[in-house]
Amino acid sequence: MRFVTSSLRHCVTALLAAAACTLANPAAAQAWPARPVRIIVPYSPGGGIDTVARTLAQKLTEQIGGSFVVENRPGAAGVLGAELVARAAPDGHTWLASSTEFAINPAARPKLPYDPFRDFTHVSQLATVQFILAGHPSVPVKNVKQLVALAKARPGQLTFGSSGAGGGPHLAGELFQSLAGIRWIHVPFKGAAPAAVAVISGEIEFAFGATIGLLGHVQAGKLRAVAVTGTKRFAGLPEVPTVAESWVPGYSATGWYGLYGPAGISPELVRRLYNESSRALGAPDIKERLARSGNEHVMSTPEEFVAFLRGEIAKWSKVVKEANIRIE
Repeated sequence: MRFVTSSLRHCVTALLAAAACTLANPAAAQAWPARPVRIIVPYSPGGGIDTVARTLAQKLTEQIGGSFVVENRPGAAGVLGAELVARAAPDGHTWLASSTEFAINPAARPKLPYDPFRDFTHVSQLATVQFILAGHPSVPVKNVKQLVALAKARPGQLTFGSSGAGGGPHLAGELFQSLAGIRWIHVPFKGAAPAAVAVISGEIEFAFGATIGLLGHVQAGKLRAVAVTGTKRFAGLPEVPTVAESWVPGYSATGWYGLYGPAGISPELVRRLYNESSRALGAPDIKERLARSGNEHVMSTPEEFVAFLRGEIAKWSKVVKEANIRIE
């Protein structure tokens, strides 16, 4: 009888402990998602990260059920949308899909309203995208070697445009300047499209831009692709060499997209979203669709993603410091 009473006491204690844990963590007590899930894209619609995020949202809706929706919150090179997610409840209903600027902003913006590690839960890298270094067809430059020679003959006179100060394409141009030993002038625009138009019109000589924004102009003959910025050639322009193989060894400036949540999300939910996202973007038809827009599917575990992000922040912080970039 004493044994039965003791066993019953232990059982009741265990049940009370489980109930306490459930009350302490309401999110764990309900099925996920309990309401529409927002994927915040901190840029305007139509860009590379927006394309990837909308593809992911559609597939997650099909796989998990419920509703996954993309919400564009542009401003300050991704800072406004990232801050919104950092301040959101860690219940799995608000996520951030951001780009390379997430690793650039800590160095370029001294008054950043969040910490890229402490204030976020890191899920995975989603995809990478190459930049194209393109020039106006009238400029006598067909390859990187000729560009470097022209820039050294005309120091501080050549111009290159980008989608905005402190963005991935801007830093790609600054890194090129540093490693190639040249001096040229950066001209920022409010978006990739205006930068492309400026090169096409002859307002500036060159531009760095994501493949999704410049590929069509190159194929139409409106721009000349001088090089691509990744570690390997871009499948959409197989005849165009990388910067590194052309003339500037060691150069690499690949853009990328990542998925984050506010700090404090349960490891179980993070692992589930990682697995579902990997399944969604890893499907052959989806990988092919992303590749057509210049994006290459890449998934990394949460642990791998944190390590990758630390490396990217260190890399771009050095470029920001050398170029003396500060954005208030």
